[in-house]
Amino acid sequence: MALFLSFSIYLRVHLIHLETRFPSAMVGAMRKIKFANGEFYHIYNRGTDKRSIFTKSQDFDRFLLSMDEFNVVEPIGSIYENSFLDSDIKLKLKKSKLVNIICYCLNLNHFHLILEQLADNGISNYMKSLGGGYTKYFNTQHKRIGVLFQGQFKAIHIDSNEYLMHLSAYVNLNNLIHRHRGKVFRSSLDEYFNKSSIRLCKPDIILDQFRNKGEYKNFAEGSLKDILKRKEESKELERLLLE
Repeated sequence: MALFLSFSIYLRVHLIHLETRFPSAMVGAMRKIKFANGEFYHIYNRGTDKRSIFTKSQDFDRFLLSMDEFNVVEPIGSIYENSFLDSDIKLKLKKSKLVNIICYCLNLNHFHLILEQLADNGISNYMKSLGGGYTKYFNTQHKRIGVLFQGQFKAIHIDSNEYLMHLSAYVNLNNLIHRHRGKVFRSSLDEYFNKSSIRLCKPDIILDQFRNKGEYKNFAEGSLKDILKRKEESKELERLLLE
């Protein structure tokens, strides 16, 4: 499957990349949107004052656990409280989800998610529980107080299949854009290729549009290559936005 990375799609992805790095340069670029069931959204945020939101492997693991535990229509209170529930009750709760997670990438100081809303107010409720629960954990672990994330999470409606395909590549391989390797990130890419025991995503929404996983791998790597190439060519745009 060959999807050409048009300049309009690249520009939308690149502006997201700029906003995660330079939020003050993008004031006014974001606007409030109304979430609708069955629609896809790119959700992202970063640490306040550019601070790290993941400082050790345990932090990444806790955020991934939170992504799973809080994805239920019936509020669970806290992960600690939820740990005492009977396994049958937990299984029943998980049958009613707020969102489908399409893909994710957790970097040292920011994260990206692609979500499909399943229930009314699903994304808002999910991100409220996820952000609040993780902040409480992080502050306790690191003996700090106050906000962890830079304001409310950012959201962009993914209004075309082409945009969804290229954003899946951008998110799944986002650590490479920031040159993060080793254990300083977590990505859903391994879930796409059955290289992870974690099962948070519904990759078939993306993979079913390709003949096989190898074709998607080639597409994602090609899309990333185009994004990085055009990023180099548009450094002047970054300079102008920051002036």
